[in-house]
Amino acid sequence: MLMPADRPALDLIDAHLEALRDGTDLPLPQGPAGLAADGGGELVHWALDQLRRISGEPKDVFARRVGSLLVEFRSRRCPWNAAALRLLDDTYTFAATGPRRHVNWAHDVHAVLHRSVPDPRGWVRLDWDRTNDARLTVPAYPFDPPDASEFPGRLYPLEAEAAVTALAVMAEEWQAEFAPVRFRPDQDAVLADARTLLDRYGPTARYWTNATAAASDPAPDFVAAGLQGTASHSFLTSEYLNGLDLFEDLGVIAVADDEVGVFWSFGAY
Repeated sequence: MLMPADRPALDLIDAHLEALRDGTDLPLPQGPAGLAADGGGELVHWALDQLRRISGEPKDVFARRVGSLLVEFRSRRCPWNAAALRLLDDTYTFAATGPRRHVNWAHDVHAVLHRSVPDPRGWVRLDWDRTNDARLTVPAYPFDPPDASEFPGRLYPLEAEAAVTALAVMAEEWQAEFAPVRFRPDQDAVLADARTLLDRYGPTARYWTNATAAASDPAPDFVAAGLQGTASHSFLTSEYLNGLDLFEDLGVIAVADDEVGVFWSFGAY
């Protein structure tokens, strides 16, 4: 996999904006002027210019505006990022990709769930719990994944189009969902974003889910059933931490020759 010439600069800007949004100190190694002088491309120059326009006070307003800039920056970086943010950024989900290094890809999925590997392309990861101090108790929180040897008993193969519909319903809420995807006027756009996400892994990718509907049929229509009509083998921790109880989940795993993608939706209260 070839790395774009401007990727180092894009990665630095992404990490810098994320740190500013989160209120942590992660300055650019060369400073903004030095990074721009290195010619990181139009997107780097645009992001730095937008950042200069944001007032540093009050701090809460600054953090919100930087967060909005980060979302826009990531969306402009590549179509995959834009699709992930449109589809999954407003629900309690996890979406991350890691390198494929093992014949038994369950080990690679474990690495993704424990946040121990970066995205091979530097693309967006959606992870509400990345900085959650619950991870001090449960390192993979909200997951408590089974051992790699137990994956075959918890997962079922999915056909590609069924995997698309599973990702699409992750745009729904587990409870009080007033607009299931099957009734949305933009259903085709939702499905298109899901296809964009899975296209990353190529035409030979294989897909797996913890949804029990796939136990007897590798092509269930998750859109027709809706998220609330989905039962699954849980990959979640049973620990009650920070006042949050995790009670439902739906996962899709994409396995390619060089990458594994992990997409998960959580029900919690």
